Amino acid sequence: MHQRILLRAKKGPFDVYSPEETFERNWIGENAGNLVFSHAAHKLLRAAGTQIDSTEFRVDLREADLINERYDVFVVPLANAFRRSYVERLATMTRLIRKLTIPVVVLGVGVQTNVKGDREYLRPIDDAVKGFVKAVLDRSHSIGVRGEITADYLRTLGFSAVDVIGCPSMFLHGDNLRVEKRKAVLEPDDRVAMTISPYVKSMAKVVTAHHRKYPNLRYLPQDLKTLGTLLYGDGPDGRGKTSAIPVHTSHPLFVEDKVRMFVDPWTWMDYLSGFDFAFGTRIHGTITALIAGTPGYLFAHDSRTLELARYFEIPHRVMKDVPADVDAADLYAEADYTAMNNGHKARFETMLAFLAKHDLPNAFADGDSATRFDEQVR
Repeated sequence: MHQRILLRAKKGPFDVYSPEETFERNWIGENAGNLVFSHAAHKLLRAAGTQIDSTEFRVDLREADLINERYDVFVVPLANAFRRSYVERLATMTRLIRKLTIPVVVLGVGVQTNVKGDREYLRPIDDAVKGFVKAVLDRSHSIGVRGEITADYLRTLGFSAVDVIGCPSMFLHGDNLRVEKRKAVLEPDDRVAMTISPYVKSMAKVVTAHHRKYPNLRYLPQDLKTLGTLLYGDGPDGRGKTSAIPVHTSHPLFVEDKVRMFVDPWTWMDYLSGFDFAFGTRIHGTITALIAGTPGYLFAHDSRTLELARYFEIPHRVMKDVPADVDAADLYAEADYTAMNNGHKARFETMLAFLAKHDLPNAFADGDSATRFDEQVR
């Protein structure tokens, strides 16, 4: 089956841009985590003879006829697109989808509200979400969502054709996922990686304590602004400022050269595979560690991070239940990967059933396609 797929992705897995170019043209789409799931989606679909092009996040209504003519299907992996700050972009995407005559498949989308799944907070986006889901379901058998919170939300909006499939990122290696602790106890000299969402202020004390206790700690940022800081120093609004969160060059983690950022998933995974433990608030920072075989632990601070952690049974705590004096060693001791490892095959089958239902290829069932992809990336 030779399919021509248009994939919503900032860049393709074989596109190589320097950190400078990446910053200049925003090739990570604000957050490097985006690349992890678009990359995995690309690999999942790249069976022999399948042509996959990336949209580069462009949404141009004038291109609708061209898309209809050139492609067989539009595949849309999304993150937390059902959120207030995304509502305009969601509406534009809806207008484009309404102009398409080809199938449109959403490969995982999440809602963003608080950890309790607050409905009131979402009221202002209800209509935009309804419009989007309806446009997709007019061109698709069902919509793929990342977890139960999103599925419940769409049910309250009146939609039943909803499949919980998680996020493609966890399936980068197909049904193969095994994370095991390589040592019994996490010690101060061990290599610990930390992720921080700069807007989660309760991480400040956690950062300070871990910087003090773990000399081999590394901070792995994912956001565009911090990439700029690493490359060019503080922006005009940040010069001479200090903060307990590592956002300025004055922070000890910058001063001591303990900040590392990656602009591609594979170099990021290679780096993380040398660590003993990774923890923090970033869901894709955590997933990148896990698919690299490194024990990861998530502080879930909103519904989008929580539902993915629950679906994949990733060791996690809700941020408000994380004490200021939390210690990575305790998280490491508490983390149990049995359920995540054991449930992975069934979750992969769920994803494959979703692809089959929508007549999409599966590279893992296609001879050595998946292996060839990895070699090409390498």
